Amino acid sequence: MRPDTSAENVDHHAEAARLERTAGIHPEDAEHLLLQAAAHLELAGARPEATALYDRLLSSPDSPDSLENPHLVRALKASNLWEYGHEAEARAIIEGLRTSAPRDPAPWVIAAEALEAHDELEAAQEMFTEGATLLLTGVSEPPYSTHALLFGRHRVRRMLGVPHDDWDALADTLHSSSVSLDELHDPKRVWSLGSDNPAELEAEISRLRAELNAYRQALSRPFPVAVLHWPTGELEELVAAYPSLVEEYPSHGEHLTTIEGSLRELSASGTPNLGIVTGTVPSYEAFAASEGSSPADTTLLPQYATTLAARGRAVTWPPQRGTVCWCGSGKAYEECHRSGG
Repeated sequence: MRPDTSAENVDHHAEAARLERTAGIHPEDAEHLLLQAAAHLELAGARPEATALYDRLLSSPDSPDSLENPHLVRALKASNLWEYGHEAEARAIIEGLRTSAPRDPAPWVIAAEALEAHDELEAAQEMFTEGATLLLTGVSEPPYSTHALLFGRHRVRRMLGVPHDDWDALADTLHSSSVSLDELHDPKRVWSLGSDNPAELEAEISRLRAELNAYRQALSRPFPVAVLHWPTGELEELVAAYPSLVEEYPSHGEHLTTIEGSLRELSASGTPNLGIVTGTVPSYEAFAASEGSSPADTTLLPQYATTLAARGRAVTWPPQRGTVCWCGSGKAYEECHRSGG
C-alpha cells in the first residue's frame, strides 16, 4: 500500500524507520517493506533518502533476479527523481521501462503519471497506450489491477481533447463512481472554481470528493483486502499459547466458515480485489513484538492480515474454477467451501 496521509498527520520518518527495521527482521519481505518506507520518505519530502532505498533494492545481491518486481522499483525511482530535479535520469529510466515492456500494469501507470505530472501529455498518452496494448489486447475482462491504466489513459486523452476510442468506452464502463469519468477528467472544470454560482460550486465539490475517494481507493488497494486464515495446526498452537483467543476462534471449523462468510459479504457489498492470507504462529509473534504488543491482543489480527497482504502473501479469492479450495482440504473449491462444505 502506498500511504497517502499528509506529513502533518503521520510521522513519516518514524514510520519509514520502523519499516526498515521490520525489513531487517523479515528479509524475505524486504522489497515490499522498503517500498513502503520509500513512500513515507517521499511524503516527508526526503526524496534523496527515498532514492537511496530504491537504489538499495536495485543493487541488492543478484538484483534484479532477487526482486519480485524490479520494474516497479525503477518506475517509482524515476517518478521520485523527477520531483527533485533529476529529469534526465528519470527520462532514461522511463525509456528503459518501455523497452523492457513489463507485464505488470503498475510500472506503466507510475511512469505515465510522472510524465503527466510534468505536462508531457502526449508522452503520457503513449505510455498508457503502450501498456494497455501489451496487457489488454485480446482480454475480454480487464483485471482489477489494469483499471488504473485505463482510467489514466482516459484522463490524459480528455485533457488532450481527442475523441473517445474503444478503450475510453471500456474505462467508462469500469468506473463505478456516481460522477462519470468525462466529468472527473473535464479540463474545463477548473474554470468553475471561479464561479459565483453556488450550484456550480457545489457540483464541483461533489466531483472533487468523488475523484478523491476514487484516488484514495486506488492508492490503498494494490494488494487484496485480505482475511486471515490459520491452518489447523497453527490455530491449535495459537490458542494453546494464548488461551484468550479461544473467544475469537472457538473451533477450526467455525474459523473456516467465518472466513468464507466474511468474503462473501465483502463481495456482495461491492468490495473488489479480495484475498486470503495464511498465518503462522512464529510470524504472528514476530509481528506482535514489532508492534510492541502481545499476540493475545485481538486488535492485532486484522493488522497482521493487512501486513501479510502488503508483503504479497495474499491468495486471490474466490479461487478459479477447478482449483483446490483455499482451506487446504485438497478438494476443488466448488465441492468444498463454495458449496458450503
